[in-house]
Amino acid sequence: MRNQILKSSFILVIFFMANLAIAQDKDKDKDKKETVGTEVVNVVKPYTPSVSDAFKIKQTPSLNDKETGKKKEIKYSIFSFPVASTFTPAKGKAEGLKKAKREKLYNTYLSLGLGNYNTAALDFYTSRAISRNETFDVSLRHHSSQGGIDNIELDDKFFDTKLDLAYINRSRDLSWKAKFGYQHQIYNWYGLPEFITTTDQIVTISEQQTYHNVYLGADIKMDDSFFNGGKILYRRMFDAFSSGENRLILQPEFEVEIAGELIKTTVDVDYVGGTFENNFSGTGSIDYSILKAGISPSLVILRDDLTVNFGAAIYYGLDAENSDSDFFIYPRITAQYRLNGDNVIAYAGIEGDLQQNSYYDFVQTNNFVSPTLGIAPTDQQYNGYLGIKGKLTSNVSYNVRGSYISENNKALFQVNQFSPSSNADNGYTYGNSFGVVYDDISTISIFGELNVDITSNFKFVVKAEYFNYSTDQQAEAWNLPDIEASIFADYQITENWFAGANIFYIGERKDLITPGLTFTPVQEEVTLDSFFDVNAHVGYRFNDRLSAFVKANNIANQDYQRWVNFPVQQFQIMAGATYKFDF
Repeated sequence: MRNQILKSSFILVIFFMANLAIAQDKDKDKDKKETVGTEVVNVVKPYTPSVSDAFKIKQTPSLNDKETGKKKEIKYSIFSFPVASTFTPAKGKAEGLKKAKREKLYNTYLSLGLGNYNTAALDFYTSRAISRNETFDVSLRHHSSQGGIDNIELDDKFFDTKLDLAYINRSRDLSWKAKFGYQHQIYNWYGLPEFITTTDQIVTISEQQTYHNVYLGADIKMDDSFFNGGKILYRRMFDAFSSGENRLILQPEFEVEIAGELIKTTVDVDYVGGTFENNFSGTGSIDYSILKAGISPSLVILRDDLTVNFGAAIYYGLDAENSDSDFFIYPRITAQYRLNGDNVIAYAGIEGDLQQNSYYDFVQTNNFVSPTLGIAPTDQQYNGYLGIKGKLTSNVSYNVRGSYISENNKALFQVNQFSPSSNADNGYTYGNSFGVVYDDISTISIFGELNVDITSNFKFVVKAEYFNYSTDQQAEAWNLPDIEASIFADYQITENWFAGANIFYIGERKDLITPGLTFTPVQEEVTLDSFFDVNAHVGYRFNDRLSAFVKANNIANQDYQRWVNFPVQQFQIMAGATYKFDF
């Protein structure tokens, strides 16, 4: 109440003063002598002001202006001035990297070596640049020996010379190579069985066989095209016994991308046909004409650490001589998964193939086959395998694999029976040559490999594989070893000295000997002992052009037999030199 009275009194005072000022202004217009009168004001009711409702003002009002002012950019500058310091850093010396001396490259080299058993080896290679994108390569290799194996009645010399020519053309999207080659080989059927052949028979035996091989082909590779490339090869082989063989291989490859996935397709056409003038009994010739034609599509799936290849192969096989044909379907599925980057990679697969056999392939595997072979393809129904590979450390890698293989009509070498021919030129009929028999075989194998790079100058590889065979008609898997192992080592001792070694181990093999022709021939199963073959070499580089070497084979001087009745040369040593130059 007191506050209201004070407010009312304050208002009355202001009101009174205002009226007084107005009155004074009016009096100025009237006579200045007129006096000011008094007036009484009666207050009927005291003033009671009230506060009306109001909206609270927002703390951040919205701006409706069409343009708002931009903040002015403020730049700061630092005023720096030098500060005296007594600290002086020590000067460091950079550690220099030892640069390897850049090796000069030459387009030609020639290597020549001579050794005991009158052995000679020649290796020549040159690559001539015709233009920026064209080169012409020439390769010539020769290896021969005049023989001299102890306790051998027949000539055991051999001769192998091979010439390869190649024209290579490279462009941005297309690379292709045309090639031509010729090979000349001479071997002798010197492996006579003991206590069967008489001296008179030995004198009349003509043990030498000569092989000639001519081939012509081309390889093509394309980029940025659905046609990846492929190869074509024609080979003609003939020998000193009027045997002849023709082979034609055509394998184009295609690749297309559908919905982000790659689909690869390979077309495979492989024909082999030939004739042998006589069968082993000398009663007629052997003719063969075999065609396999097929297609192999596959889908490649890449998902992070997983790679899967889903594929299949469909082949049509035709044996024209026997008027027999059939269709073959094989799985071709492979997969690998990175369990721990490159350290642990698991892989598996199941694959099959119709494998074409030929006279040429048999000769390269066993130089002592007779020119009386039956040629037929091998139906590899499937090869299933499971393995793991990777790295134990940065310089140690490994690979372990187990597999199971099922093959129909697999070719096995078996020693021919002792059956002297009336033709003295047929020097392969005295139990000193090999024929081919076929059987259905299942094989279980376990494979292991270890690669070690101790330093950049010292490397070695260890491999081993165990085999277990199950046959259908034959008593054994003739001449197939139960174990194969090898060790390879390479050591750069100094800048000039280098050395290397390789050791081969072949396990036991079995063969079946038929000593003579009777109504009930007596057959004897023989076991060939396992053997080690230790080889080594050492060399010295005089400069970047010239180096000398010494090679030693069969260092353990073992008198083993790779094939029944065919002992090998014992300790062998060869010395030679290699010279590089620009031609």
